[in-house]
Amino acid sequence: MPTSVSPITFPMPLGLGTVNGYLLRAGDRFTLVDTGAPNGRGRLDQNLESLGCLPGKLKLIVITHGDFDHTGNAAYLRRALGAPIGMHAEDAPMAERGDMFVNRKKPNALLRALIPRLIGFNKERRFAPDILLSEGDSLAEYGLDARVVAIPGHSKGSIGILTDEGDFVCGDLYENTQRPALNSLMDDLPAALASDARVRGLAVRTMYPGHGSPFSPGQLPAATS
Repeated sequence: MPTSVSPITFPMPLGLGTVNGYLLRAGDRFTLVDTGAPNGRGRLDQNLESLGCLPGKLKLIVITHGDFDHTGNAAYLRRALGAPIGMHAEDAPMAERGDMFVNRKKPNALLRALIPRLIGFNKERRFAPDILLSEGDSLAEYGLDARVVAIPGHSKGSIGILTDEGDFVCGDLYENTQRPALNSLMDDLPAALASDARVRGLAVRTMYPGHGSPFSPGQLPAATS
């Protein structure tokens, strides 16, 4: 069944810009990829209602990686709508502990101390995923003709969702705030470059990044070896 992709743009706390979630619809079944920062709950509720994602229709919440601006409303949505949460095992501890630096190579000690206080990622916003997603997993049982693509680099457990039509929700592997590019914040740059090379070989028609507007793969700059 054809899948539609509807972006939902959330404000970031402290005036740090915006972040995207994406509501994927196939018939009357929905999958939400990423949930915004905690301060975006009102925007999320409004968009889900206006897009027809009523109680009982949200079948899955996918988290592309464990940063607070992508996981912020996942626990709330699971409670409110009963949809399971899926993410990669490598990033699950970030959501469980409310610590987006827990599995990164060189966490910034100051940010690690300040973010929980500034963002308020308290216990009610933490969660353990119901489903551990990994490379190649099909989402057909949730009504979506799509599969999981592992794209480590921004975090160890970063994943994207590729629909059969070629729409790729790519988390923070790429950004398009000024122009399409590899995300400027990478925990493991060699892994990110390998993920970039792999994605360029996929049959993608549109990229849907975590930050900025959708773009076509042809708009990316030449690959860095």
